[in-house]
Amino acid sequence: MIVCPSCGRENPAGSRFCNACAAELPAAERSGREYRKVVTVLFCDVVGSTSLGESTDPEALRALLGRYFDEMKAIVERHGGTVEKFIGDAVVAVFGVPQLHEDDALRAVRTAVEMRNALPALGVQARIGVNTGEVVVGTSERLATGDAVNVAARLEQSAGAGEVLLGSETAQLVRDAVETEELTLKLKGKSEPFTAHRLLALHEQAPAFARRLDAPLVGRERELRRLKEAFAQAVDDRSCQLFTILGVAGVGKSRLTAELVGSLDDATVVRGRCLPYGEVITYWPVIEILKQLPPTAELGLEPGAVATIDRLLGEDESVATGTRSTGPSGRSWRRRPAPRRWSPSSTTSTGASRPSSTCSSTLPTSRGTRRSCSSASRDRSCSRSARAGAAGSSTRRRCCSSR
Repeated sequence: MIVCPSCGRENPAGSRFCNACAAELPAAERSGREYRKVVTVLFCDVVGSTSLGESTDPEALRALLGRYFDEMKAIVERHGGTVEKFIGDAVVAVFGVPQLHEDDALRAVRTAVEMRNALPALGVQARIGVNTGEVVVGTSERLATGDAVNVAARLEQSAGAGEVLLGSETAQLVRDAVETEELTLKLKGKSEPFTAHRLLALHEQAPAFARRLDAPLVGRERELRRLKEAFAQAVDDRSCQLFTILGVAGVGKSRLTAELVGSLDDATVVRGRCLPYGEVITYWPVIEILKQLPPTAELGLEPGAVATIDRLLGEDESVATGTRSTGPSGRSWRRRPAPRRWSPSSTTSTGASRPSSTCSSTLPTSRGTRRSCSSASRDRSCSRSARAGAAGSSTRRRCCSSR
């Protein structure tokens, strides 16, 4: 089977496009050949599962583990990973198969933190190991095979309850986003002592990787001058200026922006990111920008604008029951509930159920009266007769077409 990198749907071997979303499948995945790839592997195992099974009824234990597996699988997939398999009460996930991302290591660490935070609600404890390395992928039996997988398993076994241990390669890749404590472990099967890192903290605002801006900027005088002129115009006219910087990857867009920000005096700088994955993150950059600004009461805005921003940020009591949207870092904000739409199972103000129809149109007649059309089936077209004029004459009008 070939897993679609866009939607995660499994497709038959030899498929060129996904049967669910029509996305093109990777060439290497279509061919089914084995090849080497650098991935990040995560192991998560329940602590004390033997005693838990001894003290819990089998049916209750089955329900508990079912919720545990569902929650862990959802967290892994939310961060772009793939669950390779479940081993007993352990979850094995791979980041980088079938689709590789530049921040797979950070995604795996974020997944581990979110897993750990979700465990108390499930009533269990777990230990987690994360490791990055080169493996062989493309086999039909397993997503990844190699020493990196074995080391991730050994790290998980060496971790304590509620701990996350990172391999050296993983810790190096996420060094700008985490705080760790170095450990020296004697892993089973390893001839040499192994250096691991215990995860202490994860910085939510940290980027996938930090950019080094130590060298001087060369050859961007014209572009930098245009940016400074746009900022000066915004200050002088007290107006909004939009400046879009376009360019291929690595050309220096972020460096140019950093150079401008570093040259400004007495300016408030806020940043918004367009995240590559997450749930309901369309307006994530706007939310991030608004949260970095001073309180709305101090911005000197009109009352209507203040109320709108407060509702968007979930600070108004009227949206206290709104749903929450979650991004990769696990942070969330309230989203205003969508206007309620009528459904066949909804009831009217009198409590009576509406008919299970898809049409509620009215048809004009020659005498000025209107007749309601109520189709009782979704599988046929609705056509009601509106009689008008002399006796025996009738006019048919098609008012809807249900599918």
